[in-house]
This record gives sequence, C-alpha cells and structure tokens, in this order.
Amino acid sequence: MASHTPVLIDELFGELAPAPEGSRWEVIHTKPRCEKKLAEYARRNEISYYLPQMDSKRVYQRRVVNFTKPMFPSYIFCILDAQKRKTLTYSGHVVTFIRVNQQEQLLEELSNIRLSRSPEVELESTQWLSQGLKVEITKGPLKGVTGVVQSHDKLDEVNLQVDILRQAVRLKIDPRNVKILKDYQNSED
Repeated sequence: MASHTPVLIDELFGELAPAPEGSRWEVIHTKPRCEKKLAEYARRNEISYYLPQMDSKRVYQRRVVNFTKPMFPSYIFCILDAQKRKTLTYSGHVVTFIRVNQQEQLLEELSNIRLSRSPEVELESTQWLSQGLKVEITKGPLKGVTGVVQSHDKLDEVNLQVDILRQAVRLKIDPRNVKILKDYQNSED
C-alpha cells in the first residue's frame, strides 16, 4: 500500500506588510498543483510569499484523510522585484505574473484571510460577489475582519474576497457580531 506523507508548507514566509522600496506584491499564476512547490522554492531563495490554505477532508475506502490545500488554486502572492521575478521564473512552476495596482487593497484582503485562519473558523470556497454589503465583524476571534455579504438576509455568511482573482471564501458567523459598513460595488465592473 502506498503511503504518501502530506506536503506541509508555511502559509506565510516574511511579513504580510507593505513591500519595501523597489518591490511590490504580485500574484503569481502557477502551473496546476504547483503552489506549494513554488512556495518552497521561494522560501529556499529568501523570497517572501503568502499562500493561504484551507483544511480539507477526503474519504478513501472508509479511511478519512485530512490535508491542507491552497485556498485559491494555482495562485500564490509574493513580494517581488525584477531579480526575484527572474529567480521564480527559473523554478519552472510559473505561468504568469499578475501586476497588482491596488497594493493597499490586496494587503487588506490578504490580512482578513490571514486573521480568519484559526482552528475554530471553518472556511469554504464560494462565489465571488461583485456587489453586496461591506461588513465588519465586531466580536470574537475575528474582530476587525471586513468582508462582503450578499444581502441583509445573509449576514451570517461573510465572504472574504480577493478582488484581483475574483475569488472568495465564506465563513459562517453569528449575525449579531456583524456590522454593516456600506454598500459594496466592485469598481472593476
């Protein structure tokens, strides 16, 4: 019987902070199932990255297997300059680099996802919302996290979105812990 050890990689290497002068946060589109390989390559080359992951379960012949998988398949976030971009290209795992013009917005979105990565919070992939209500969580371990809800009727389902990817993850929360900030309309529509 084949026994595979799970690939464990740190979600964050470096800091989830503004990029230093001469560098910027970029999104890297990777070849399929190469996110963790590229993260390991980046770590070996001292390149800061963020690879958000989520827990998953699979049942194989009555055996439950727990593992982590990338939250956004085929994408990883890195702080890059021209030399680091070239170094990552040599890995053979990169499809393309996506330039991020809204650096502060991306950092806010990634910080919200990072704050939600605690054992008591269950995340699931969901549909990205182009409009809705922007909300803030006011109590509990997720206090301060901002996200988007579809409507007043769905305050218990907060989407944490990454607009540049047009992807999101959803978390369930007590609606009494949610405060509506304003209407949300994606400016890229």
